Amino acid sequence: APNSVIFAIYLQTSNKDRKIWGGIFDLPTKETRLEELEAASLQPEVWQDQKRFQKISKEKSDLEKIITSWRELASGVDDNLALLDMIQEENDEKSFEDVKAETLVLQKKVHDLEVQKLLSGELDANSTFLTINSGAGGTEACDWASMLLRMYTKYSNHMNYKTEILEMSEGEGAGIKSATLLITGPYAYGHLKAENGVHRLVRISPFDSNARRHTSFASVFAWAEVDDEIKIEVKPDEIKVDTYRASGAGGQHVNKTDSAIRMTHLPTGIIVQCQSQRSQHANRDTAMKMLKAALYEREVKERNRLKDEMESTKKANEWGSQIRSYVFQPYQMVKDHRTLCETSQIETVMDGDIDNFIEAFLKMNVN
Repeated sequence: APNSVIFAIYLQTSNKDRKIWGGIFDLPTKETRLEELEAASLQPEVWQDQKRFQKISKEKSDLEKIITSWRELASGVDDNLALLDMIQEENDEKSFEDVKAETLVLQKKVHDLEVQKLLSGELDANSTFLTINSGAGGTEACDWASMLLRMYTKYSNHMNYKTEILEMSEGEGAGIKSATLLITGPYAYGHLKAENGVHRLVRISPFDSNARRHTSFASVFAWAEVDDEIKIEVKPDEIKVDTYRASGAGGQHVNKTDSAIRMTHLPTGIIVQCQSQRSQHANRDTAMKMLKAALYEREVKERNRLKDEMESTKKANEWGSQIRSYVFQPYQMVKDHRTLCETSQIETVMDGDIDNFIEAFLKMNVN
């Protein structure tokens, strides 16, 4: 049957491409590195250094996942090729349907590996800090910022990332003025760097008794968490530290004490805040880590002459500067203005299904 011929061509192409894919992911190098990490993890001096042991364990786990995914894909292609030969000899249509179903699974694995290939930046594998700030639009904008907070929390859950609210400032009427999250998981920064910029909402306002359509803005900025071993010098006379009382919702999210820390790096104007811990000392340590991460990212971007992503937070949160629009009325559409990726499934997007937007951004920026 023609479909059988087409299917065989697809499988044969996948089989040929394995060497190409192997080159892309450089598996021999990864396997060699995994052996080095396994040997290092057995050294007694590594056991006594918890930070080093945790770092080795994390890198080892990430490499094992990549290598296992590749081996499973290669094995699945080989199995299906062998089964297809048997099907063609016996003209077994039922088994052919089973092979087609398995191919869909293989296609998903190929897709996941392709996305992995796009996450090759120096900091892409790291966890990330993510800040949301309400912009023009008053109460509407604060409510919109809280909707984005929910969207990124849902996305993180979908990706099996851990989220922690480090700082949150409530809006006067509803929503939030700002929030900073620590999103922990492999390639969290690589994915969420796609969200840097201004996000625009158009909807019938639930706060307007005349049911008029309103436009609101909020900015999002993600920057990578950096390893403790990376040395970034921060001189004491270059930072301003303020303490304040946390003003969030309380409970498990924030604590209402005077232990909250706001840290300003005077030479660059970078500001970080943390209020997630009860101890002022702990909040100060986290804020310093956030500041060093921000400074390191700035340094990396300057060294590589990449466009400074911090410009996304310097743009006015108003007309003309948005990277993505979310239109609830008069029609339903989410559209990214950089990649032109769009969907009418706005409810699923607000429930954290933003993979298509992220992947379109990564493909657009591939070297």
